[in-house]
Amino acid sequence: MTVSNEEIDDATLALLHLVVCERYKDGGARAWKGFDWDTMNRLHDKGLISDPVGKQKSVYLTEEGYQKSKALFEKLFCKKGNADG
Repeated sequence: MTVSNEEIDDATLALLHLVVCERYKDGGARAWKGFDWDTMNRLHDKGLISDPVGKQKSVYLTEEGYQKSKALFEKLFCKKGNADG
């Protein structure tokens, strides 16, 4: 079985939208970080989240990361015509 890291990254980013705990007026957001470390490191390398390594239990999503997470969440998990669930 071949695993698609890109699809795993997209799904993880979408789920990060689900666990956003704070949205910032100047852009970006903070989300709980209970996901696979390799995936979180790839999202960091792509510039979508802050460095996940550390004692904090959350990561910062850049504005680009937040917007992409929202779009992926709606694409992967919302019924058509009902973005609110």
